Amino acid sequence: MKALRGVTVGLILAGGVCVVAGVSQSRQNPPPMTPPPMSGANVPSIGRPDPLANDPLGGRMEEQQARSRNSDRQKRLVSDTDKLVVLVKELKNQVETSDKPLQPGDVGKRAEEIEKLAKSVKDRMKG
Repeated sequence: MKALRGVTVGLILAGGVCVVAGVSQSRQNPPPMTPPPMSGANVPSIGRPDPLANDPLGGRMEEQQARSRNSDRQKRLVSDTDKLVVLVKELKNQVETSDKPLQPGDVGKRAEEIEKLAKSVKDRMKG
């Protein structure tokens, strides 16, 4: 029983860390998008116009798409961490209110679901 409570507390702390890390990451500005340096083979010839030089909206569109992807990623992180908190609270209530000793199968599925979601959130924050 103590081990199960220890796991529950650990999962709650892991969820909290994920939420805090997600909030701090969302406040950071993404690095500016810069084209790769041109080598001798990639330098456009004098006779051909550079397609990127004539497209002033191209850079802005890429930046807007990057912001949109970051915003979508942040929304998914918030949603997943909210689900994680709910699942952990449900597991905690189940453990606290149980009149009989809990069997591993009783909480095993919920604990596995919490573990998978926490790993998913962690992996998404890294990448």
